[in-house]
Amino acid sequence: MPSVAVLYHSQYGHTKVIAESIVKGVASVDGVAAHLVDADDLKSPGADRQYGPEWDVLNSAETIVFGCPTYMGSVSAGMKRVFEASSGIWYTQGWKNKLAAGFTCSGSLFGDKHNTMQDLATFAAQHSMLWISQGLMPTGRSDTDTNRTGSWLGLHAQADQGKGSDEAPPKGDHETAKAFGARIGEATARWAK
Repeated sequence: MPSVAVLYHSQYGHTKVIAESIVKGVASVDGVAAHLVDADDLKSPGADRQYGPEWDVLNSAETIVFGCPTYMGSVSAGMKRVFEASSGIWYTQGWKNKLAAGFTCSGSLFGDKHNTMQDLATFAAQHSMLWISQGLMPTGRSDTDTNRTGSWLGLHAQADQGKGSDEAPPKGDHETAKAFGARIGEATARWAK
């Protein structure tokens, strides 16, 4: 069965709940498995440059979705650590021709999220992966609207500062994440044929 690994880094839980909504969207596609992978669980290779078994879900997936908060206009340090740790995989082009997609979350509506998306897409390109865009038209600007930020490259979610992950991001961002997950699942099923 083809699989999608949703790799996320989340400091306060907001990015994690969006990752979980993406997994729900992927799981809605028959014949595609979805796996949630916390970046903090991925150990960097040691002096022997060997990757531990925690990397197996990523290495065996047809698609990897990368998600992290936008901090100071870029990817979070937890995701950047994983990027740098993957250099051995990059060197052998171990993820070449896998599908990739990305998402980010920040406290402000925009908050330079697009720069984070470019970082994620560039990382995937360096691994010779093929990028899946969001593919969802914006429907408005309220908390219940899908793609309320008008993002095309990937999913932008927003969590009001000071609200816990049980309150934020809002419903519209979760619905956007589920739709994006379904698109990713459908692309994975088609690509795996």
